[in-house]
Amino acid sequence: MAEKPKLHYTRGRGKMESIRWLLAAAGVEVYLEKLRNDGSLLFQQVPMVEIDGMKMVQTRAILCYIAGKYNLYGKDLKERAWIDMYVEGTTDLMGMIMALPFQAADVKEKNIALITERATTRYFPVYEKVLKDHGHDFLVGNKLSKADVSLLENILGLEELKPDALAKFPLLQSFKARMSNIPSIKKFLQPGSAKKPLIQEKDIPSVIAIFH
Repeated sequence: MAEKPKLHYTRGRGKMESIRWLLAAAGVEVYLEKLRNDGSLLFQQVPMVEIDGMKMVQTRAILCYIAGKYNLYGKDLKERAWIDMYVEGTTDLMGMIMALPFQAADVKEKNIALITERATTRYFPVYEKVLKDHGHDFLVGNKLSKADVSLLENILGLEELKPDALAKFPLLQSFKARMSNIPSIKKFLQPGSAKKPLIQEKDIPSVIAIFH
């Protein structure tokens, strides 16, 4: 039986959350461990994932490895290129969402409006059109990939800020429903899973201290 991957990060979402999402979609259970300070962190950076005898850092490298290992990365180079392009778009959006808890209230309010505008005019129309043009259930090759997982993570993340974010995107609404009912993802969305809640204001000082 393969050893479970070990995750090294804080107890919050941050950059590890996309890794948790992808492992969950692949149906992989993980060991959750605390941060390490024994010199094993390459570049002194987290997230770090111990998997297959490696201590991997750099979020994109980890996600690509997991996607390849668990057949969530397309069937050929062209499909992988499309998957990567779609993921980069959602990564840009998620980066803005992740920064919100660390912003002052007035700045946060303005940025929520900006994020919503970007999502609904720049990003979501792309994915809505992809689903319309090829008529398949998934973004690439009609098979679950890390692009689908990343998009669902972003949709749900934005809906926490703006519940009606998908109001003008019927195909993305259907996509969200389908993806959320995939058994491994449905399990991840239940209380008590490895999925992390939004960072709380009381936790911000300790998170800042860790990453400085």
